[in-house]
Amino acid sequence: MKEKIRAGRNRTIVLEESELEGLRKRLLIPKQLEASEKLTSDFFINKTINDDLFHAINFIPDNFADLIIIDPPYNLTKNFNGNVFNSRTIEAYDEYLASWFPLVCRKLKQNGSLYICGDWKCTASLQRAVEKELTIMNRITWQREKGRGAKENWKNGMEDIWFAVKNPKDYYFNVEAVKVKRRVIAPYRVDGKPKDWDETENGNYRITYPSNFWDDISIPFWSMPENTDHPTQKPEKLYAKLILASSKSGDIVFDPFLGSGTASVVAKKLGRRYCGIELNEEYAMLAEKRLQMADDDKTIQGYGDGVFWERNSTELVQKRNREQNQKQESQPKQKKTKKQKDDGTQSLFDNE
Repeated sequence: MKEKIRAGRNRTIVLEESELEGLRKRLLIPKQLEASEKLTSDFFINKTINDDLFHAINFIPDNFADLIIIDPPYNLTKNFNGNVFNSRTIEAYDEYLASWFPLVCRKLKQNGSLYICGDWKCTASLQRAVEKELTIMNRITWQREKGRGAKENWKNGMEDIWFAVKNPKDYYFNVEAVKVKRRVIAPYRVDGKPKDWDETENGNYRITYPSNFWDDISIPFWSMPENTDHPTQKPEKLYAKLILASSKSGDIVFDPFLGSGTASVVAKKLGRRYCGIELNEEYAMLAEKRLQMADDDKTIQGYGDGVFWERNSTELVQKRNREQNQKQESQPKQKKTKKQKDDGTQSLFDNE
């Protein structure tokens, strides 16, 4: 692995030479899958499989997962740490999806849900593939606020996530778990009292139900503690919304294109079980390192107190808390009596 030179404040998660042997031992590899004639679901719970999808998927039992999240290679030429996926014709990309998507759908429980990600170029192909196997319930569009500009085209700043289920009459969806907390710009009052919003010491906020357009999520970058060198890493906050809405505590979340592990990591942080397949060993080990880190840190940036905060809201709360603390520290200290207690404020998002 080629070591990059990074700034001192860069928080990107990297693999240390001393960690490699231990992380490698945590992975399920092909010979372990082939050692038994029939493997039960328990064998795959909370595991990262370092293998090719086309091989590993045959060993996972049908009706395995309550929720499947898929972030496949888009129809773009992309180098995944030496494994290059090449752009192809629409027809060829459709054939590529048909070679594995039906197999993955067999691993979904009868009352399970599935999300699959794509961009403008491949989203029509994804829709066609999903419609052949499942019932599409919605399409989420999220603004990722990152990407290179283009002189001859519009900057690509949006992605789609197709939401589908096996049985539209029997599936789990909990909108209460994914409410969004937004700042109130023009507070409206009735008889002097807030109307549909809360007045707090940290500002004015309204808790709302989410739509299928999400603009409150940032792509991981160098100063975020979840960031890795994976070129298409999805944000933990994004997957937290999918997992909270479409699974219960203890459910199994499966990702057949695990990458650096976001689906498994978020599932673990939220009390779900998980399983993922990743072809590249380095990415698979990054996933395991992040899973180890999640033992001690369950923080998901932008999510706290049971709600999702809109982008930059937490920074405002932290700023207000710092100002309050500085104000208190500047005041003359008084001698405490036995009845007095320390009075300090604490941010909701200390780990961000």
